[in-house]
Amino acid sequence: MSEPPSGRGLTAPHLGSRFLVTQMRGRVLHLRVNRPERRNSYTQDMYRGLKRAAIWADLQPELDAVCLTGTDRWFGAGGDMAGNAEDNAALETEWDPTDHFPFRHIERCSKLWVAKINGLCVAGGMDLALHCDVVVASDQARFRVPELLRGIPDPFMSARLVEAVGLARARYLFFTADEISADEAAVMGIVGKVVPHADLDAEVERVLTAIAKTGPLARAAVKRDLNRRLPAHDTDLMRRSIGTPEMVEGMRAFIEKREVNWPRG
Repeated sequence: MSEPPSGRGLTAPHLGSRFLVTQMRGRVLHLRVNRPERRNSYTQDMYRGLKRAAIWADLQPELDAVCLTGTDRWFGAGGDMAGNAEDNAALETEWDPTDHFPFRHIERCSKLWVAKINGLCVAGGMDLALHCDVVVASDQARFRVPELLRGIPDPFMSARLVEAVGLARARYLFFTADEISADEAAVMGIVGKVVPHADLDAEVERVLTAIAKTGPLARAAVKRDLNRRLPAHDTDLMRRSIGTPEMVEGMRAFIEKREVNWPRG
């Protein structure tokens, strides 16, 4: 009996950002965010790159999954609010200022996305985890929803967090911006499994092997069925706030590393 194809014919795509490291291993596209000097915060190019990965993966019949992780102590610290970009010309072609976000594309992708949470998972990092299909975390990982500290109403977080943790816990995480441990995140429903940090790589490989044993069409159908029950993202929520005095002050305070002075009235 011949062995099934291994996906060796696939070449990992270039995603348009030097901070996204791609590698094909078997039937899995491995993505690693590699910007530890900025706590793996995401530039707009990086978000666009992850969106491209979802689009590319969806078109590959030999692919089983996409595995997303971070570097060093950080999975992801959210969007780079300093406005850094690698390709400003390309960003200028985006008519929709929310279109570069990958979250909806990850959910629509027929391939499973596995989040390997190696460390700090904050804001946009949490968004990515909440939109992935399987989440495995190191016991050293930490989670936080700090957007309101900067005056940012995140429609991707509000659309998915309450579905994961329930209304009372979502309110608590939003309105206190408290940091929680990996074990707390698992109890709340953000994380599927927590393992000792030294075992993270081995456990995720085991999970990817288990996924590969399932029927590709059936698992894609189940993913669609699960995700179609989720509420839509109200992207106008963020668009309406962009450029308001509150958001400008919140982001400026963050960049200048000072206490925020919220405008009133």
